[in-house]
Amino acid sequence: MFCPALVATDLDGTLIRTDGTVSKRTRAALDRVRSAGSVVIFVTGRPTRVMADIVAQTGTSGLAICANGALVYDLDNHATLRHRVLDTATALHLATEIRAIVPDAAFAVESGTRFGREPAFSTMWPDPHEAVGHVTELLTALPATKLLVRRALSAGSFADVHGAIVAAAGSTAVVTTSSYDLVEIAGAGVSKGVALAEIAAGYGVSARRAIAFGDMPNDLPMFAWAGHAVAVANAHPDVLAAADEITASNDADGVAHVLERLFR
Repeated sequence: MFCPALVATDLDGTLIRTDGTVSKRTRAALDRVRSAGSVVIFVTGRPTRVMADIVAQTGTSGLAICANGALVYDLDNHATLRHRVLDTATALHLATEIRAIVPDAAFAVESGTRFGREPAFSTMWPDPHEAVGHVTELLTALPATKLLVRRALSAGSFADVHGAIVAAAGSTAVVTTSSYDLVEIAGAGVSKGVALAEIAAGYGVSARRAIAFGDMPNDLPMFAWAGHAVAVANAHPDVLAAADEITASNDADGVAHVLERLFR
């Protein structure tokens, strides 16, 4: 039976339930992985500033990949080990191009532990220390780990303009998404897959000995790298199509189902 040396899992929509909690069953499954001597790596679009609650819920230590691969974070020492930023001039140019494509666009900037947003940008994780201003001001003040885009007026999907945004970015930046109403832009060459391969090499683990769990298109580079890719049932159609296996949904402990089978 395949017993992974490394378990890489996305968080929101995959490991975490819709209510924001991690189930007792999932915590026990992660404990099984660690007890077997295998490594658990969280690979998430989340910024480091909102990782503490998940660490507390899971008891996970070690390294995490945050901001879709732009950050490698030491969960034990609360320290950023690797930080790849989006070039400021590139980000400013893209913001102008995107606003021409999507006139009602609202922007936000993740910058390590700092966060800034335009007034019309609605965020999942309000920050009492956030900066609020025009995107030009934000990008000038905060080196961008990620440039985030939402539609300010309609709060709708980007399906009709996603291709145009990707074309505008070209080879200067990476455009991806972790939800239907949000576009995330990082520096050239940044992805969950690239960061995961680098960390795995540090542990001496090859791709064929790794399993990855995910639900949204930002997980596809991780799926392409890992020896076995598992989508939760609630995943985006592109992720379901790319998976080697489909498990139960995040609300039905899909990750735990697979880990219990592999780590008896």
